[in-house]
Amino acid sequence: MDIIGKGRILGAVSAVVVVISIALVITPGLALGIDFESGTSITYRILGEDPGTDALREAISSTGHDEAIVQGLGGGEYFVRLSELPVGEKSDIDEAIRELTGADPVTLDTATVGRSVADDTVRNSVAAVIIASLFVMLYIMYAFRTVPHSYRYALAAVVALGHDVLVTLGVFVLLGQFASAEVNAIFIVGILTVIGYSVNDTIVVFDRIRENVQLAPNRPFRSTVNLSINESVMRSLATSFTTATVLLAMLLFGGETLRDFVIVLFLGVIVGTYSSIFIAANVLVAWNDGALGRVAGIPFRPLRRFRREADST
Repeated sequence: MDIIGKGRILGAVSAVVVVISIALVITPGLALGIDFESGTSITYRILGEDPGTDALREAISSTGHDEAIVQGLGGGEYFVRLSELPVGEKSDIDEAIRELTGADPVTLDTATVGRSVADDTVRNSVAAVIIASLFVMLYIMYAFRTVPHSYRYALAAVVALGHDVLVTLGVFVLLGQFASAEVNAIFIVGILTVIGYSVNDTIVVFDRIRENVQLAPNRPFRSTVNLSINESVMRSLATSFTTATVLLAMLLFGGETLRDFVIVLFLGVIVGTYSSIFIAANVLVAWNDGALGRVAGIPFRPLRRFRREADST
């Protein structure tokens, strides 16, 4: 299977998907939870007649909270998210629900996040992703220090990592629009887990490339990379399939609490497997062939030849 020979097509498809994902993140944007926007979330259990999501939203709106988001969790439980509640206003919402259902609602959980805390969460989340990417680069450069240009392996892995994160974010924007998926603190944990999984899968392929480079140093690098992918692709696919199966089971039977987190992991496994096989290795080959320099308008190889000729004279 000549995967490297299809590098241009795969790169073009991935570039289009990444551009679309970036556009989605910009507008309409991610549906941020209260961890990133100040507000209050309340989980209710309705003991009286189950009113349904629409009726419950109308009852809460009658208390002056038209911005309230109501999500049914099943079993008479509802998740309500609204702006930060001043002291005493929750009792007004409880009373509105009691009038609607005929029984006092049971509050299962309440969480309030202020603006300063939300801003700190945003900054810490961005810093966590950047620091994780930096340590990934340093680790790969150290692990592959025995092969020429180890920094290329590190940067190729980060390119694949960035591809995975952006595509996952783009899909999550769509889920936020159509399935009420929210970005919260556990979402960031999921993204960091995706980074770890993506890097692990990429290193499996890169490690095989390193072994084959050392076994046959005179073989063309493109052929070595293509051989390495074919030798490791079944292992990557088998690992990803078993992981995705477990995550799918958790998604179907794990309940609403873990839903968004499991969705992030499930998307990350699929996208991470794709990028490890089709993106990272092709970036490595394109860099070795000088294609990246031609795209950027910088003729690296002629420049090196010019320097060698200048030195010889």
